[in-house]
Amino acid sequence: MSESVKVAIVDDHPMVAEGIQSVLESFDDIEVVGTLTNGREAIDRLPDLKPDVILMDLNMPDIGGLTATEMLLERDPDLRILVLSMHDSPEYISTALSHGAMGYILKDVQTDEIKTAIDAVMRGQRYLCTGAQGSLEPPEGSAREQLTGREQTVLLQLAQGKSNKEVALELNISVRTVETHRKNIKRKLGISSTAGLTRYAMEHGVLQGTGVGL
Repeated sequence: MSESVKVAIVDDHPMVAEGIQSVLESFDDIEVVGTLTNGREAIDRLPDLKPDVILMDLNMPDIGGLTATEMLLERDPDLRILVLSMHDSPEYISTALSHGAMGYILKDVQTDEIKTAIDAVMRGQRYLCTGAQGSLEPPEGSAREQLTGREQTVLLQLAQGKSNKEVALELNISVRTVETHRKNIKRKLGISSTAGLTRYAMEHGVLQGTGVGL
């Protein structure tokens, strides 16, 4: 039997957190490793809890969900963060995704959908609940945003298996700048994992040097 997925819930409303926890604990393949009340707690407890997935509220005291998402992913790029919010505006959703969240679920969804979302992000897929998806539908005929030359260069480096630090040294830029490029690349390509970036680079000839703007 495969290992349980470790989930942490970050929400400053105890009743919400407890409700989600009780639902998730009914699944054999999920272990809730902690319920935390704000982003700072999540950052402080990350090394102890070692969650695979974090369910993250947006509006919380001290450190909110967006800042926490960015800081948590700096510490653990493989962490999967699902935003759980009552806000369904496109601005909230796109901002959460651009900060590195792999999914967005509205708090009024059927509780089983949270499990569906967790399963999706564990497979490396982005997940938007129906309400969030509707808010983000692109205009008819709109094209995918193109990578800049610098982003293609960073993609090439990452696809070769280099760490953010190694890429920063190679291109003489800061690690934070590399991380920003990495997030923008993932957002533009609709790819959520490093393995996905490597696969994309191989399929599109980036590793052979074609289409790379230096």
